[in-house]
Amino acid sequence: MFESLSQRLSATIERLRGRARLTEENIRESLREVRIALLEADVALPVVQALIERVKVRAVGQDVLKSLTPGQALVRVVRDELTSVMGTVNSDLNLATQPPAVVLMAGLQGAGKTTTTAKLARFLKERKKKKVMVVSCDVYRPAAIEQLRVLAEQVEVLFHPSAGDQDPVAIARAALDAARKNFADVLLVDTAGRLHVDQDMMVEIKALHAALNPIETLFVVDSMTGQDAANTAKAFAEALPLSGVILTKTDGDARGGAALSVRYITGRPIKFIGAGEKTEALDPFHPDRIAQRILGMGDVLSLVEQVEQKVDQEKAQKLAEKVMKGKRFDLNDMRDQLQQMLSMGGLGSLMEKLPGVNSLPENVKSKVNDREVHRMIAIINSMTKKERRHPDLLNGSRKARVARGSGTLPADVNKLLKQYQQMEKMMSKLAGGGLKGLMRSMSGAMRGMGGGGFPGGGGMMR
Repeated sequence: MFESLSQRLSATIERLRGRARLTEENIRESLREVRIALLEADVALPVVQALIERVKVRAVGQDVLKSLTPGQALVRVVRDELTSVMGTVNSDLNLATQPPAVVLMAGLQGAGKTTTTAKLARFLKERKKKKVMVVSCDVYRPAAIEQLRVLAEQVEVLFHPSAGDQDPVAIARAALDAARKNFADVLLVDTAGRLHVDQDMMVEIKALHAALNPIETLFVVDSMTGQDAANTAKAFAEALPLSGVILTKTDGDARGGAALSVRYITGRPIKFIGAGEKTEALDPFHPDRIAQRILGMGDVLSLVEQVEQKVDQEKAQKLAEKVMKGKRFDLNDMRDQLQQMLSMGGLGSLMEKLPGVNSLPENVKSKVNDREVHRMIAIINSMTKKERRHPDLLNGSRKARVARGSGTLPADVNKLLKQYQQMEKMMSKLAGGGLKGLMRSMSGAMRGMGGGGFPGGGGMMR
């Protein structure tokens, strides 16, 4: 998400960053480029105009021209205004009511409401420790009811059954009664969608809203529809007391226009963003972190949270103890690390949160994909248990056998072993010199890769 916008803005900002002195003229020129970048990202015109005007007012005033580092001051202004447009801070779900707290899910057909309902159920169950029930009131699409049943089973939450011949309001009331009897903390109500906003749809969802009196009414919208996402959200906000928006399919949206437009156009906060089909692929929306990612500053806080939630803490602890005792880091350990990486969303997801990634050449970024990780795991799996514990045993004939077994070439096996040796060396540094030894080793490895530390990150590992 934001890939094309981020590249354009980062290039513009980078030119300004190093300037000792800024004038109204070169600020105007830069803001013109920012304006074009935002329009190309399908950000709604009123949003672009308001954002540029606010940046201009601050940029030609005391905030920037009188600063000792005017280029960096302008970067901060752009970051602050992008954050402000998207809502300043994360807006959490309000569940402070007598249980069950009812959350009504609204949106057009194809936006991903049913999948998002399951994702939100998992989020509330795992991260908020809530007992959740879900129900589908989409009587026009029987497959939606079955889909939600299957997903509810997957994420292990309560499911209230419904059928296509029932009245949606009757389903909702019965589900609310069942949620009370089962002592559920939250009831998520999936509703029917249409291909476009129409009168029948609005009448039905207003009736559901009146019957349930939900504490949260969330509008689920496909981010790839760009400006249309903001306009559709506005139409719903005028008909319903929306409390927030969930943007879906953000992994397929390189522009990001919806995220920058929805909050401004509707006045409703974006509460979550969904990226991918998996039920864990739903994250709280943090405007400040998103603004930093757009400007190529990375999103280290989200990366840390991702690691805390997805990494197997028990395995990590065992590996740390093993290394600190001076025992050798082997290929079984390397495979565990690779699998953990995939569980956190893969290389692409991790890399986009690192500072300075936008400044990497395209041919380098294109090589960062999970296919290579899966290949490495396949190579390790083709080895015997003894070879994984003692990689020094891998001579020419053994490498040829491993390559055949994994459908790769002996050169791929050699490449993996070289990467293993680098990781093993880092781990031995940690055992010998503590964290400082590891950081020195990592810095050397980055320089060896031609990076000299993270690009644009100020040599953060040196």
